[in-house]
Amino acid sequence: MGKILWVGLGGFLGSISRYLLSGYVQHLLRGTGFPYGTLAVNLTGCLLIGFLSQWVETRGFLSPDARLFVFVGLLGGFTTFSTFGNETMNLWQAGNSAAAFANVVVHVVLGLGAAWLGHIIAYGLWK
Repeated sequence: MGKILWVGLGGFLGSISRYLLSGYVQHLLRGTGFPYGTLAVNLTGCLLIGFLSQWVETRGFLSPDARLFVFVGLLGGFTTFSTFGNETMNLWQAGNSAAAFANVVVHVVLGLGAAWLGHIIAYGLWK
């Protein structure tokens, strides 16, 4: 039961963080019609999970419960690929297939690049 509570608490905090960051970025870029808030959250989440997973593997200092809290709860609640999928489909259904395609490409390419960069940064700090 304790593990579920750690994941739930992390998910609660991650979801609030996602809501705040996504809304802030989307507000800054309002009127563009492109889900930049979700993009910002996904890239930030990919960078964080890449960095932290490399850091934890290198240092091995987080307990199993702390790993559940951070990786499954906090970052799982923070990243928004389900929202990404829904927004992509909404763009497609609205007849904006170019924006839907761009949304997929930008999220996948930059997200993988951010995760890679997180690993590289963490590796460079602790090698």
